[in-house]
Amino acid sequence: NYSERRACALVGLNRRTFRRPVSPDADREVRQRLRELAQERPRFGSPRLHVLLRREGPVQNHKRTERLYRAEGLSLRLKRRKKRPSHLRVVMPTPSGADESWAMDFVADALVHGRRIR
Repeated sequence: NYSERRACALVGLNRRTFRRPVSPDADREVRQRLRELAQERPRFGSPRLHVLLRREGPVQNHKRTERLYRAEGLSLRLKRRKKRPSHLRVVMPTPSGADESWAMDFVADALVHGRRIR
């Protein structure tokens, strides 16, 4: 129910900005091709996709490719590292009686005459 002038004043928007037509997206084709390449090759990151795009010709600047890559929400899928045991684990036999198994539970100590043990 407000006039354009009053509505723009309330929102704090310049009327020229309000009336300016939306410019067409110059990167639409590059974005689409970048998405296609990323789908075909999920293990390729931004630098390798940039090389592929550059061979096709639509892009020259690696910074532009990186900007579009981030804007599209693309990211390199990281492989989870499988944890493998570093060595063969041997199960220790359980003691059957008292004083069969001893453990050292100190990092450093001192002998009676003052010599340090680590």
